[in-house]
Amino acid sequence: MNDFTPHLLRFSAVLLLLLPVHSPVVFASSIGINYGQIANNLPSPEKAVPLVKSIGADKIKLYDADPKVLKAFANSGIQFIVGIGNEYLPSLQDPAAANSWIKSNLQPYLPETKITSISVGNEVLTSNDTSLSGCLLPAMENIHAALVNVKLDRYVTVTTAHSLAVLETSYPPSSGAFRRDLELSPILEFLSKTCSSFLINAYPFFAYKADSNQVSLDYVLFQANAGIVDSGNNLRYDNMLFAQIDAVYAALGKLGHKELPIQVSETGWPSKGDGDEAGASPENAKKYNGNLLKIAKQKKGTPAMPDYDLNVFIFALFNENLKGGPTSERNYGLFKPDGSPAYDLGFSGGDNSGGRNKSGTFAPPLMMPPENPADGYMSISSAERLVQKSNLRMRISIVLLSVVAWIS
Repeated sequence: MNDFTPHLLRFSAVLLLLLPVHSPVVFASSIGINYGQIANNLPSPEKAVPLVKSIGADKIKLYDADPKVLKAFANSGIQFIVGIGNEYLPSLQDPAAANSWIKSNLQPYLPETKITSISVGNEVLTSNDTSLSGCLLPAMENIHAALVNVKLDRYVTVTTAHSLAVLETSYPPSSGAFRRDLELSPILEFLSKTCSSFLINAYPFFAYKADSNQVSLDYVLFQANAGIVDSGNNLRYDNMLFAQIDAVYAALGKLGHKELPIQVSETGWPSKGDGDEAGASPENAKKYNGNLLKIAKQKKGTPAMPDYDLNVFIFALFNENLKGGPTSERNYGLFKPDGSPAYDLGFSGGDNSGGRNKSGTFAPPLMMPPENPADGYMSISSAERLVQKSNLRMRISIVLLSVVAWIS
């Protein structure tokens, strides 16, 4: 350690302390992958590690808390959203059950495995099960309370994933509004209070499949096209995914929560489908996922929220041969079960083992919510919230000047 190193260490500590308390910190856009396992022919989780790294993904979303997967990715630098299945929501009305879940499914794997969020249920509000919907928020609150009990609430957030069916209006994007029969406000209050993100599953493929005669294939595949202009704000959209995301932002804004960051918890395109599943092909899957990967690397926000980083989880890592439904459901994977690509995306073989994303910035949050919520929660989460970049640069400049003066 040279003579200047202690000054650098002190500078780092000062910089962290002086970052804006009520402003979120911006991180580079990142790509995640959904790791589903409804199959009987998948490779071991250990063999999945290099496949995840080969696509440059720095995040994984699970639909459970599979111990084999969590152990396999220990010390990999890859962040995890672990899931709690819908079937467990009724039992999680009991705080003791929530405490037990955290003790059994989270604590044994930290900190070696970077679990940053828990998704409680999947598309619960649109499941047409009113009793299950009523269990959702209490389960989320109990899981969060269990995290508080073991002092992990400052490191692990709690959220839930929604389908686009929570929207009553989505076109034009600026008119986006949630369905009035769904009680979303209490959930949004919880997410805001706990510095969590809003997860949405968005599939332009479904829109194209439903009306391929009217929906432009180029528009849904991020290809060159005339685009659409939102009559509400004159913003131009050249792809459907961004329009869907901004419709959700508009809906959040109408309920007073436009500040909540959105993560696209699922999006993808099948490489095979039934005869009536228009567009399901390897060529279109390659275009959709390949173009999406390129856009994410550009750190490009949406037209309505250009300063909010794009954070998406592609569905899915593998084709899953035991899934029910149409053929497309079993063919969303980027990889076949033998580990070979389902189609050529030109994977770079990038390695994120150091915990860094493609831009070289660390993904975990620099700051966490304060111990005392009465002092106000910071607008930051592990989901990479927006910060006013000019304000951040100004504060860093002030700190730099102060530190230079101090060192000299």
